[in-house]
Amino acid sequence: MLKELAKEMRKKISELGADVPQKEIEAKLDLLVNQYRVPEEEARRTVFNQYVRDLKLQRAPAGGGDSPLTKIKDITSDGKWISLKAKVVQLWENEKASIAQAGLLGDDTGTIKFVVWTKSDLPPVEEGKSYIFKNLVTDSWQGRFSVKMNKTTTIVPAEDVEVASNDTEMTGAVVDVQSGSGLVKRCPECNRILVKGACVDHGKQEGEYDLRIKAVIDDGRTAQDIILNQEMTYKVTGIDIKVAKKMAMDAVDPAVVYDEIKRILLGKYFTVKGPVLGSRYLLVKDMQPARAQLDLNTAVKKVEGI
Repeated sequence: MLKELAKEMRKKISELGADVPQKEIEAKLDLLVNQYRVPEEEARRTVFNQYVRDLKLQRAPAGGGDSPLTKIKDITSDGKWISLKAKVVQLWENEKASIAQAGLLGDDTGTIKFVVWTKSDLPPVEEGKSYIFKNLVTDSWQGRFSVKMNKTTTIVPAEDVEVASNDTEMTGAVVDVQSGSGLVKRCPECNRILVKGACVDHGKQEGEYDLRIKAVIDDGRTAQDIILNQEMTYKVTGIDIKVAKKMAMDAVDPAVVYDEIKRILLGKYFTVKGPVLGSRYLLVKDMQPARAQLDLNTAVKKVEGI
């Protein structure tokens, strides 16, 4: 009996976005029912409420209706049920089996991280598309807010949402071009990068070619991770998909594209501009050779009397 009760509780906890071993639930129930003689219904309620409290889970909104439509700038506390009308600004690579999708949502007041739990069984969203997200739960970590989607969430396509500009600009030297840059293949189903020809969610895939750069630019005070999409990669390096594929075929090794990108960028000074996503990556919207290096060289020559 306790085994069936634990199985039912595990399912309900899973629907709220958490994964708890069934045997752990059984042990808690067994302690209350068989050792402390607590009635089964009261034990079930006690254990369930403990998980809700300890794991910071959120029950569905009271009354069963939709949560109020909220602007991103107005998200100021965690544990609240809200709805958002927003655009999927970016989808992030994710290797956690418990997470179906993660990335950044944006509206005309700002941007915020979102997470979709795998067990929510929600339809995938597409980068660049706008939706009405009903019944999300707000969360926070180290002062930064995010929203999470679970089985109570519904996703409805919407007209295009304008995203507020929150661009950051900095000038510095490219001090690292990270692995995973260059010619890559993406899953045609979810747009994730394929690893050894496979997607973590959709298995073996033929994949679609893409170009990207993940690098680090340092202005002497801050080392900032940056990401360049296919368009920006071509603008900065002159390498497009056609050229990259030919380079890889001629060398029988796609790593030559990565090596060439390193040769072009590493140690060079640039001014980059774009939004910072999830407090880590700056998504480059514009990247220009900087005068910083030229000015530094000129100053050195003057000092040396050249």
